[in-house]
Amino acid sequence: MKPIVGIDFGTTNSVVALMGTDGVVTTARFPAGVEALDVFRSVLCFWNDDARSGGRLRHAAGPAGIEAYVDDPLDTRLIMSMKTYLAQRSFTETRIYGRPFTLPQLIGTFLRTLAEQAGLDLTGARIVAGRPVRFAGELADDALGEQRLREGYAAAGMAEVDTALEPEAAGYRFARTLTAPATVLIGDFGGGTSDFSVLRFTPGERVAALGHAGIGIAGDTFDYRIIDNVISPVLGKGDTYRIMGKDLPVPPEYFSAFARWHRLSLMKTPKTLRDIGEVARTSAHPERLRGLLTMIEEELGYRLYQTVSGVKAALSREAATTLSFRHAGLVIERQVTRADFEQWIADDVARIAATIDRALAEAGVSEDSVDHVFLTGGTSFVPAVRGLFTERFGAGKVTTGGEFVSVAEGLALIGRDRLVG
Repeated sequence: MKPIVGIDFGTTNSVVALMGTDGVVTTARFPAGVEALDVFRSVLCFWNDDARSGGRLRHAAGPAGIEAYVDDPLDTRLIMSMKTYLAQRSFTETRIYGRPFTLPQLIGTFLRTLAEQAGLDLTGARIVAGRPVRFAGELADDALGEQRLREGYAAAGMAEVDTALEPEAAGYRFARTLTAPATVLIGDFGGGTSDFSVLRFTPGERVAALGHAGIGIAGDTFDYRIIDNVISPVLGKGDTYRIMGKDLPVPPEYFSAFARWHRLSLMKTPKTLRDIGEVARTSAHPERLRGLLTMIEEELGYRLYQTVSGVKAALSREAATTLSFRHAGLVIERQVTRADFEQWIADDVARIAATIDRALAEAGVSEDSVDHVFLTGGTSFVPAVRGLFTERFGAGKVTTGGEFVSVAEGLALIGRDRLVG
């Protein structure tokens, strides 16, 4: 049997699983400092290293890409969340040090490095790539999204690629634990999308997909809700400043960059810093905008998002935690309760609930007909999200596991079934 490779290219992290000729599935391990991890961060960092490469454009991906960016944020270009733009017609290309890159070219560059870091020999391998049920974005074109995804794999030298829905792949992995016929609802929560599939499992037969639904709301959205409600007000959001005797709101665009931590570095231009300084001078709370200036000038975006991710994780275990962020004179200390957090994400959770309804409706399955619910991805630990399933289907039916590797391993299993079929 040909080697089968399952690749879960994610918004935040990517995972690679390999089924060998012996039928055993293993997950690639990636070096990260002194550790080896199952996940590889889905980021690219570019720089133009004149001194060492004669002006050639250089790049690094994953942990090495983040390290290169953090070491020199002004003279590097960080590309992240590439997957979220796949279905957006407005994104055609970007220029990096004057060189044009299409989105498939960027993704191909990342995937090529991913394969190298995983130590893969793709000669003769069958590759199965995951894709969301619905690509991210308000006006997402799903056909375009899959087309660009395939073009990205082709740009990485992987021209022969099958695709499979990510929640269906997670269901394949879960189905190996079942011994009797069952209808299973799969919830796959990534960084950019939340996807659901209803599957029918019968021992000795292939897994049958009954219905799917997805939405562009997931872990990144929840992180931003914490930032918007805890961090941004401390840095001047919602304040006013005075000009020509009239009170005006502090420009909200100062805070929109917090949606992605690396965008803060793009604000570090003389004009932007000068404008914020002028607004701070007549602001009702000038010290807050000075804190914003510190955040931008000191390139604190990555540290901020690490802090926020830790708060979100803590709130999955505890009723309250303290968000503590300190750098020089900038000090942000605030207790955040789970009740606060759940209020901030209530509309997002309601939209996720409606997406579950759509998956069940497409499958023609009632809640009572679902025998098992399998949840995967970090956001499945958020109590408000977990509660959607325990309240509707019963806690005894809900299982979690393989939060990061289940999709990639399932993709490899799908590849095996397709090959022998």
